Amino acid sequence: MRHLYRCPLRWADLDLLGHVNNVTYVDYLQEARVDMFRTHAPDSRADDLAEGVVVVRHEVTYVSSLTFSLEPVAIECWVTEIRAASFTMAYEIFAEDDAGERTVHLRARTVLTPYVFATERPRRLHDEEKEALSRLLEPDEPVRPPPASAVVDVPGGSYPVHVRFSDVDVYGHVNNVKYFEYFQEARIHLMTARGRELGDGLHLVVAQTDVDYRRPILFRAEPYDCRTWVSRIGSTSVVFESVVRDRDEVLARAKVVGVCIDSRTGRPAAVPDELRALVAG
Repeated sequence: MRHLYRCPLRWADLDLLGHVNNVTYVDYLQEARVDMFRTHAPDSRADDLAEGVVVVRHEVTYVSSLTFSLEPVAIECWVTEIRAASFTMAYEIFAEDDAGERTVHLRARTVLTPYVFATERPRRLHDEEKEALSRLLEPDEPVRPPPASAVVDVPGGSYPVHVRFSDVDVYGHVNNVKYFEYFQEARIHLMTARGRELGDGLHLVVAQTDVDYRRPILFRAEPYDCRTWVSRIGSTSVVFESVVRDRDEVLARAKVVGVCIDSRTGRPAAVPDELRALVAG
């Protein structure tokens, strides 16, 4: 069984191209996830799952652009794996026409773990929670993060992450959605600092974002250090990697695949030489 949530869009969700920004999709996933917990979790545990879990990893694949509509966008979510102290969810954001034909905008998977915020420690799933989650179970390949790569320091790759008061939840942790925003800002900072513009007729579209959450980012006056570098460039794609650190401790890391798009045709285009220079440092 899959849970269906209809998420309203906001005009502020759009980017300069009139598409829903890649960061905003993760907010939609969060809304759908909380709605699923409140709908299907056992009454005694509804708040535990809705408010007492933390994200361990996001894998987000952007399939097609979503533009503004007064009609809510449909999100299906379900469970793909249940372990002793974690579980994995899958999502599909889509629109359907009158004939029932589905246009998929995004697919994603999220690994979550129950968390006791009073002690700042994860916990095991209760039997009632496992039973409730099992009703939404469609087994799939497990999410297993690849080994972490070494941090690479490059000119323009250092970006100070200033946590805003509105970034944190009631427990003082930065919300998982905000990490996507931090990595986006750091990525743009790298390209701007190095003077690597795509030029007329091209724009960079995010095709895939994977984020691993290691330790909570907390609200404080001192900024956190974010390092970003280009790890690989293909014929039409660029792979950015980033870490957020508190001194030497890595709090989160991300890998983002961007695709160069011809603005006129909407088709993938060759990565320009100006951008290729980024991987050479």
